[in-house]
Amino acid sequence: MGDLLLVRHGETEWSRSGQHTSWTDLPLTEYGEEQAKSLAPLLTGRTYAHVLASPLGRAIRTAELAGLAGVVPDPDLHEWDYGGYEGITTAEIHGTRPDWDLWTDGVPPGPVDRSGERHPGESPEEVGARADRVLARVGAALDADAGDVVLVAHAHFLRVLTARRLGLPPAEGRLFQLATGTVGRLSTEHGRPVIAEWNRRP
Repeated sequence: MGDLLLVRHGETEWSRSGQHTSWTDLPLTEYGEEQAKSLAPLLTGRTYAHVLASPLGRAIRTAELAGLAGVVPDPDLHEWDYGGYEGITTAEIHGTRPDWDLWTDGVPPGPVDRSGERHPGESPEEVGARADRVLARVGAALDADAGDVVLVAHAHFLRVLTARRLGLPPAEGRLFQLATGTVGRLSTEHGRPVIAEWNRRP
């Protein structure tokens, strides 16, 4: 059975400051680009059945700098829609909602963006449904040992996807902190999905 490699994009200004970033398409910082380049040795030398990335620029650029070829953008790999909390830090939210927790409380609806797209926000279950779709699409290749699968995406989405791959509810993604510019590897042991590596850097 193939392995599922999860790559979180490199640093952006908002990931550094702790601002929630979903649809705001910020570029990588200079440090984020260096992080992405440094991942190449962890991703080469493998046969990939699928190389998928979030369509957002920070993920596509990370895949490119990490040396991944044949990257296919997948809208389901988009980050959690933070709705009205886009660009806001957890500390700022706690100023008015001291007990707020993304994993249990979700987010309020957000505004219409410049392109006219609405951002109603997502619940953990809605993010989990997207993660399940991704896992269903790549599952046959993993089961057939057709090669590994690499997903280049975002922290909260990949945490939810990890929970779903392990058979946990989406909100249990809260257990898997994931740093920028790192690789996680989900493998199997005795036929069961397991975390083989996490937050790996060269």
